[in-house]
Amino acid sequence: MKKKLHSSRFYVLILLGLIIGGVAWAKVQSERARAIPPGHQELTLKADSLERSYLLHVPPTYEKTKPLPLVIMLHGMGGTALHSQRETGWSSKADAEGFIVVYPDATRPDRAQPPSLRKNPQAWNDGSGRFHAAERNIDDVAFISALIDSLESSYSIDSRRIYVTGFSNGASMTFRLGAELADRVAAIAPHSGTCWSDSVSPARGVSVCYLTGTSDTLNPIEGGFPKLAMGGKDQGGRSKPPVTIMIAKWAKVLECADEPTMEEKAPGVRTSRYGRGRNDAEVVCITIDGLGHHWAGGKSQAPEFLVGKNSNKLIATDVIWDFFSSHPASSQPER
Repeated sequence: MKKKLHSSRFYVLILLGLIIGGVAWAKVQSERARAIPPGHQELTLKADSLERSYLLHVPPTYEKTKPLPLVIMLHGMGGTALHSQRETGWSSKADAEGFIVVYPDATRPDRAQPPSLRKNPQAWNDGSGRFHAAERNIDDVAFISALIDSLESSYSIDSRRIYVTGFSNGASMTFRLGAELADRVAAIAPHSGTCWSDSVSPARGVSVCYLTGTSDTLNPIEGGFPKLAMGGKDQGGRSKPPVTIMIAKWAKVLECADEPTMEEKAPGVRTSRYGRGRNDAEVVCITIDGLGHHWAGGKSQAPEFLVGKNSNKLIATDVIWDFFSSHPASSQPER
């Protein structure tokens, strides 16, 4: 009986991963067979005794004598580096603005087999206790730290301008990195994810820009269990805290204001700013009206009847880069 219940629960998590990863079944199944996009490299490194993979894009204007910012983009549960590259458009932004972007891959249950959303889904150990990554205690924090080390040894990177963003499970991992790698990361931008830690204590002030949609039933603003856009039934897993609780937690630990010091409204977009705090860090919360579980303004990979509608009221990649570019670390990290 226990085995049956465990199997049933695992199936629910995989189904949820389909949505959280934001990828259609057919596209994920054939993803590995697709060619690496021009201008990108698929590379590996050893971290925590595991060989890990990542997709790297360096702008054609790169010069060794000029240190560039680094953006780390984390895919959602069931997704891949290639998927997040296609969905978000970060590589084109890197070419236009002059920074390096890297798309790491999370681990999957069977390392000997290629990623498959249905049979072999990739997931981050985001602090929630979910998925194989938590069961096996995968040290994804060590992986990202080793990835930064590797890139700094090969390229000229501005250590005051290293940034992390991610979607869904990748957004939750982004929160974790902001808390545990604050000595290396200047700012984070989680999109449609959850900060699972009851308490956070970053080593220095790290700026936070959080984005989510008002119609995202898988990442409900008011908190609770995730639901599909159709049917409205709870999908199991863990109940999520309200967005206001997460933002208040980060505003407090970063010594920002308890309430927004500025509210900005554009058509369909609300931006709440909590002012500057420790090490000049800032907390910003952006909500997009009508947006479901998508990377705002990106190339949607999941059907609307499952995850809700996308929206072009805001282009997440543009907004996040504007935030990153104006929030370098206040001082060189201690190494």
